[in-house]
Amino acid sequence: MKTKIFSIITILFLSLTVSAQIDRTQQPKPGPAPKINLGTPKKFTLPNGLLVLVVENNKLPRVTATLTIDNPPMSYGNKKGVEGLLSGMLGTGSTNTPKAKFDEEVDFLGANISFWNEGARASSLSKYFPKVLGLMADAAFNPVFSQEEFDKQMKQTLDGIKSNENNVSAIAGRVESALTYGKNHPYGEFTTEETLKNVTLQDVKDLYNNTYKPNNAYLIIIGDITFKDAKSQVENLFNGWKKGELAAQTLPKVENPTTTEINFIDMPNAVQSELAVVNAVNLKMGDKDYYAALLANQILGGGGTGRLYKNLREDKGYTYGAYSGIGADRYASRFKTSASVRNMVTDSAMVEAMKEINKIRYQKATQEELDIAKAKYIGSFVRNVEKPQTVANYALNILTNNLPEDYYQNYLKNINAVTLDDVQNAAIKYFKGDKARIIITGKGIDVLKNLEKTADYKITYFDKNGNPTEKPAMKKTVPAGVTKETVLNKYFDAIGGADKIKSLKTTMVVYGTEMQGTKIESTEKRNATHYANTTAMNGSIMMKVVMDKSAVKMNGQALPPAMANDMTQLLGVFPEIGLLANADAKLTGIETINGKEVYVVAKKGAVVSTSFYYDVNNGLKLKETQTINMGGQTQNQEALYSDYKDFGGVKFATKKTGSLGPQKVQFILKEAKINEGVTDADFQ
Repeated sequence: MKTKIFSIITILFLSLTVSAQIDRTQQPKPGPAPKINLGTPKKFTLPNGLLVLVVENNKLPRVTATLTIDNPPMSYGNKKGVEGLLSGMLGTGSTNTPKAKFDEEVDFLGANISFWNEGARASSLSKYFPKVLGLMADAAFNPVFSQEEFDKQMKQTLDGIKSNENNVSAIAGRVESALTYGKNHPYGEFTTEETLKNVTLQDVKDLYNNTYKPNNAYLIIIGDITFKDAKSQVENLFNGWKKGELAAQTLPKVENPTTTEINFIDMPNAVQSELAVVNAVNLKMGDKDYYAALLANQILGGGGTGRLYKNLREDKGYTYGAYSGIGADRYASRFKTSASVRNMVTDSAMVEAMKEINKIRYQKATQEELDIAKAKYIGSFVRNVEKPQTVANYALNILTNNLPEDYYQNYLKNINAVTLDDVQNAAIKYFKGDKARIIITGKGIDVLKNLEKTADYKITYFDKNGNPTEKPAMKKTVPAGVTKETVLNKYFDAIGGADKIKSLKTTMVVYGTEMQGTKIESTEKRNATHYANTTAMNGSIMMKVVMDKSAVKMNGQALPPAMANDMTQLLGVFPEIGLLANADAKLTGIETINGKEVYVVAKKGAVVSTSFYYDVNNGLKLKETQTINMGGQTQNQEALYSDYKDFGGVKFATKKTGSLGPQKVQFILKEAKINEGVTDADFQ
């Protein structure tokens, strides 16, 4: 019964009921680790220090070359963004070949050539590779740093920054890094409009001259080419690249908080919260407990078999995915869990995430969990070693991480040797449940009230640039003279006139969409005292909800009286008719939706609570939300309304979009009628 009750919310707000049944079979028990024969790249080093690795593979007539300059992380301070401009300017021709001709040659050869501030990549058919490698080398060593190209890259980058000003996930990512590593650490820096405008063309040239050096670089060539030919071509093209002095870098120490705390970033436009639990780690690929840390992370949040996923998605339904990851960078790394969760369950999702982190630290995992995690890594390793790129990457990892030559030959053996004790010890060491940052980027007005009630942690506040700030205001002051009645009447005036709307006898709307090949149609009919909604999939009626003042029935079955009482209070040709007459419906404040200020009219019920959002300027309804609390479970739904158009003198939203976690479902209005198309039989 409870499942059917919760399904009503989707019908009323999204006109959609989709049930997906997944038949999960038993996880097969892993067998012994297969024996792996890793190929070894052939190597040579040029007098300028460039180390070249060649992997011969003749399965396809293609060759790829990747240049990697292995500089330590650099801090750019108030000129952060200079490296991005350098990346954009490299590859725009050379001093020997104008950009237009360079691009024309690359296209003619069917090649791909790309550059970034610390490397380049070229790929082509093997017969054209000598020419393509030459083009890459020419553009890399003889770049054109023109003012015109600089201005173009500057504008594009500034446009990108502006387009992300209200991107919740982008803001969350940069502030998470700034708080974890510190804004003075290269990994914590991020480009802003201010830092970018400090960069000059000379800064780009200086960065190139100081960092684009061969004596800290690797060139990997893979494909249909002999070692002899590769060596000859590289010597001819790269010997003239002058080595230079490498800039020394001193990185600041990365610190975790002394006790777990919540860092909150207010984003008024957020329709869901970005939840992350983060702590810095000092883990290296050569550490003895590296494999145990990988497996502990896999058990906790490494995918659909992880505990976070099973808890937050499958059990609680808070999100469409919850994961964790742990890094093993040479310079600084972090452990992080992440999930995008509905605003109203942010506090609950945080509690469950912390519960899972602490559980894996203080209770041993099961042998079955460990076996599944090992099988995942073994399977992935076996698949990857079939790829020529993997052979080269593994060889590069050995060089850059100072690993033993037989590191990857022993990889599977080391994975299989991990015990349950090893997993728990690694979790205790690297998953700092007691010294973590719980970083939440979301809509404070929706999130903080519950978060403050639930959390046992100190909450500190930061702005979109990671600067400490004050707690955000929970609501704006409603201007004098604005009441629930004035807001709802302004809405009526906006869609056709208050007198006309209140005199309507019936309304009918039909919305449709298509999802995963299924055509879904929702028909809603209303009069002053009755409501009916039918949902059809591919023409077959799957659900019918009928409501009058005495009861609510779904497919003929009555819902609990407390729930029905909350829902029937919104009866009328528009739900606002019911709101206007309901003394429990209140004007609660002003919020912001997608940059627009809205009045919020809310009705709290014993089981079902509903909020309606009306544009302050034009009066139109922009959103509805509904929350059901029953049997210890909470379900939230929302619908966004847009593109109002006139039907018989009354405006209806032609687009209705619902957010289900990160997934959005948009319904299009197919038909709307007033005072026709509705009979008493529709409510039987």
